[in-house]
Amino acid sequence: MTRPLFMAVALAATLFGGACSKNEPEPEAQPAAESRRERVAAEPALDPTTGLIMAQNWEIVRANCTPCHSAKLITQQRGTAEQWLTMIRWMQAKQNLWPFDEHTERRIITYLADNYAPDAARRRAAIPAALMPPNPYSSTE
Repeated sequence: MTRPLFMAVALAATLFGGACSKNEPEPEAQPAAESRRERVAAEPALDPTTGLIMAQNWEIVRANCTPCHSAKLITQQRGTAEQWLTMIRWMQAKQNLWPFDEHTERRIITYLADNYAPDAARRRAAIPAALMPPNPYSSTE
């Protein structure tokens, strides 16, 4: 749930919950407030312009990736360091992405692998080829 939506739902629950239970004593708010603060503190800050996680080296990623494509293309992807490097190599070979010096490339890969690593809950497994329909554009007949 996004932060503004979460805050709106929390405010509505507080307002409507308080209006419906005037005779009941208020529960202690301290534990809920502490857990809310812990959740907010645990959530990484996002760049308001790109949506990238504002962690170490995020500016380098923004400077080198968003001139060619939207940051959404980054934030919607997941990969290991090896997978991110493969994507970068493909962009360099096929999409005219400029070459990086070793230090810059390592910082980009580290940022991407740390902040946009594979997550089983975010992506389904690939469909096995045997379950796919025939490709109508295939050159083999």
